Amino acid sequence: MQALGMLGGMSWESTATYYKWLNEGVRDSLGGLHSAPILLHSVDFAGIAALQKAGEWDEAGEQLADAARGLERAGAGALLLATNTMHKVAGAIESAVNIPLLHIGEAVGEALQQRGIAKAALLGTRFTMQEDFYKRRLTECFGIETMLPTLEAMSEIDRVIFAELCQGEFNQPAREFYLGVLEQLRDQGAEAAILGCTEIGLLLEGVDSPLPLIDSTHEHVAMGLKWLLDKF
Repeated sequence: MQALGMLGGMSWESTATYYKWLNEGVRDSLGGLHSAPILLHSVDFAGIAALQKAGEWDEAGEQLADAARGLERAGAGALLLATNTMHKVAGAIESAVNIPLLHIGEAVGEALQQRGIAKAALLGTRFTMQEDFYKRRLTECFGIETMLPTLEAMSEIDRVIFAELCQGEFNQPAREFYLGVLEQLRDQGAEAAILGCTEIGLLLEGVDSPLPLIDSTHEHVAMGLKWLLDKF
C-alpha cells in the first residue's frame, strides 16, 4: 500500500483539516480501524510567506520541490500540495519528482463542471485572485469563467487570510465581510463561489451563504481520498 505525500503547513490550520478529513474518509469507506497512510512534510510558513511577499517564487518553488523529493524517497505514491496559492509553483514540484501531483485546480474545476457551473466567484489570497495561474487552469481546462471582488475587497480578503485565518482567528466581523462580498458577486452574476484559500472554509463553515460554496479544501481532499482508496 502506497502512502499519500502531503506538503502542508501553509497554513497548518488547514493542513490539520486535510489530515482529519482524509482519515475520516478512509475510516468511513473501509470501517474498522482503517486510517489514511499519509507522509506529511509541514513547512515553516513564515519563511514561505516571506518569499511570497518578496516575489521570490523560484526559491519558494525549489524549497517545496526539495520537500517533495523527500516525500517521494520516503515512499509517497502521489502528492497533495495543501494550499491554493503555492500551486503557482506546481510546475517546479512536478518536474522534481516522478510521482503525480494531485492539483487543487483540477479538483475545483471538476467540482464546478459536475454541478454545471460556468461562472464562479473566486476568493483567495491576492496572488490567487490577481494572477493567472489558477484562473487560467479553470478557464482552459474546464471552461469556467471566474469573477473577482473589487480591488478594495481583495485587499481586505487577503489581509484577513494572513493576519487572522492563518493564525487560527475566525471571527464574526470577517465572516460578515466575506458574506457581503459574496452577495455583491451574486448580484453581478456569479453562480457559485470558489473558496480558493484552504482556510476560508474554516471561516465560513456552516454559514447561510448567498452563493453555493465550492470549498477547495473539501474538493482536494476528495481527490486525495479517491487516490488512497484506489490503492487499498
